[in-house]
Amino acid sequence: MISIFEETKLNLHNAIEKALNSAMNSGDLIKAETNDFVIEVPADITKGDFATNVAMANVKVLKTAPVKIAEAIVKHFPKEDVETDKIEIAGPGFINIFMPKNWFSQMLDDVLQKAENYGRSDYGKGQKVMVEYVSANPTGPMHMGNARGGAIGDVLAESLIWAGYDTTREFYINDAGNQIEKFGISLEARYIQQLKGEDAVEFPEDAYHGDDIIEHAKAFIAENGDKYLNCDSETRKKALVDFALPKNIDKLKTDLEKYRILYDVWFKESTLHPDAVNHVINILTEKGLAYEKEGAVWYKATEFGAEKDEVLRRTNGLPTYFAADIAYHYNKFAVRKFDKVINVWGADHHGHVARLKGAMDAVGLDGNKLDIVLMQLVRLLKDGEPYRMSKRSGKSITLTNLLDEVPLDAARFFFIMREPGSTLDFDLDLAVEESSKNPVFYVQYAHARICAILKNLKATGVEPKTLDASAFDVLSTESERELIRALAQLPQVIVTSAKDYDPAKISTYASTVATAFHKFYTTCRIKDEADEILYPRLALCVAAKTVLNNVLSILKVTAPEVM
Repeated sequence: MISIFEETKLNLHNAIEKALNSAMNSGDLIKAETNDFVIEVPADITKGDFATNVAMANVKVLKTAPVKIAEAIVKHFPKEDVETDKIEIAGPGFINIFMPKNWFSQMLDDVLQKAENYGRSDYGKGQKVMVEYVSANPTGPMHMGNARGGAIGDVLAESLIWAGYDTTREFYINDAGNQIEKFGISLEARYIQQLKGEDAVEFPEDAYHGDDIIEHAKAFIAENGDKYLNCDSETRKKALVDFALPKNIDKLKTDLEKYRILYDVWFKESTLHPDAVNHVINILTEKGLAYEKEGAVWYKATEFGAEKDEVLRRTNGLPTYFAADIAYHYNKFAVRKFDKVINVWGADHHGHVARLKGAMDAVGLDGNKLDIVLMQLVRLLKDGEPYRMSKRSGKSITLTNLLDEVPLDAARFFFIMREPGSTLDFDLDLAVEESSKNPVFYVQYAHARICAILKNLKATGVEPKTLDASAFDVLSTESERELIRALAQLPQVIVTSAKDYDPAKISTYASTVATAFHKFYTTCRIKDEADEILYPRLALCVAAKTVLNNVLSILKVTAPEVM
C-alpha cells in the first residue's frame, strides 16, 4: 500500500523508462544501457508538479544533447499509462510534468478518507525493530545529550511505527559494572562525611561530585542513621547503592515521562550477569575467537576489522562492559529475535560502532542488522552567544534545567530540527518567542488558525460536509495546489524518515505544510464564497488540520486549538 503521490512517481518513472526504450527501438535514440534518474517535486512549482533529470543523466551513454534526449522521451511518452495535463522541456533538458486537476482531487480525497490514519503505511511489512535510546547512566541525572537523543529516538520509533514496522522502544539500564562501583564509592564517601565531617575521609577525585550524591547520603542517613558506619565497606556500599539506585531509575522514568517518552522495555544490564555474558564468551571461545593472555580473556577483534583485540574478562575474573554489550545485543537478536536493532548514541561512541557490529558477526549473528545513529552535540545559545545555565563550572546541564527555561513542545521540536549527525544550535530566546520566527509556534499556529476558521464558520451555520472527489476539481489556484501537494507527501516523508533514521525530515515537513497553509489562507477566501468554492476549500482546511495533527502527534508536540 503506497500513497497516490508515491504511486504517481513510480508510474512516471516506469513511463519514462518505457519512453526511453521506445525511442531507442524506433531509432530516435541509440540503443544503450541507460542510467537511473530521479522524479522529484521542483523547487519552483510553477515549473511543474514533477520534474526529472533523465536526459542529463544519460547524455554520455546516449551520446546525444540532453535537449534531444528530452524531446525523444516526450515524443514517445505513453500517455495511456499516466494521465498528465502537459509535459514541457525546460533549460538544458529537464522534463517538467504537470498533473491534471483530478489528480489533486484524488489526493485531497485520500487525506480526508484516511483522516487520523493518513500517513500510515505497510512499508515495513511488520518487521520487528528495536530502537534503543537515551540509556542514560543511572548514577546521575539526564544531561543535554540525553535530551537530544530522547527526542531523536522517540520520533524515529514513532516514524517506524507509522511506516508499518513492529517497533519496540527500549532503555538499557547500566546497573552493573564500573560505574555502579564508582557510584557506591561516591555514596560511601559522602555518607561518612555527613556523619563524621568532610575531613573524615578524602573524597575520591574520580568519583561522582554531583550534589545528588550528597542528597542521597542525607536521605539514607535519615532512614538508617549510622547503622552502616562501622560495618565493612562492601556491605556499606551495597546498602547505599540498593537505596539510591532505584530512586535514580525512578527519577529517570519520571523525567522521561514528563518529556513524553514512554518505553516498552526497561532492560537491566544486571540480568545479563553472569549467565548471558558467560554464554557469549563461551561462544567466542568455542569458535577460536577468544584466548587467554596474562590471566585475562581476550576477543580476537582484529579478525573482524578492529585495530586491536578486546578484553572480555579481566584478570580479577570480572567481565568488561564490552562483554556485557555483546551479551546484550546477542539477547536482542538471538533471544528476542529482532530483525533490526537501532541504537542512538552520542558521536563520542563512534569508535565502538565497528567493533560491536563485528562482534555480532563473531558470535554468529549479522552485524549488518545493527545500525547506530550517531548524534552530535547540542550548543545552547542566548542572545546569539554560547550559554551555560549552571554557574558552577563542570556541571552538566540537565533535562530538568532545560525544561525550566523553555516549553516542552519547543524542546522536543528544536532537538530534531537538524539531522542527528549535525551539531545542533539550540536558541533559547527563539524557543520561547511567540512569533512566526519560532518554528514550533509557526506550525502550531497554523493548526490553531484552522481550528479558528472552523469554529467561526460553525457559528454562522457552515460546517464541513462529505463531498465527492470531483467537487475538489475547483481547487486550481497555485496556493491550493501547493497545499494539496504538500499534504500528499506525508506518507513518503514518514517512510523516508524511517529509512534514513532522520526524524528531522518530520519537523521540516511540518514547517512546509504550515507555510503552504498560511499562503493558502492569505490568498484564498472561504467565508461568503459560493458553496461550490466554500465547501471544497473548507474540506482542504480539514485535510490540512488532519495532516498537521498527525505530524505533531508523531513529534509528540501538542496541536493547540487556540493560541
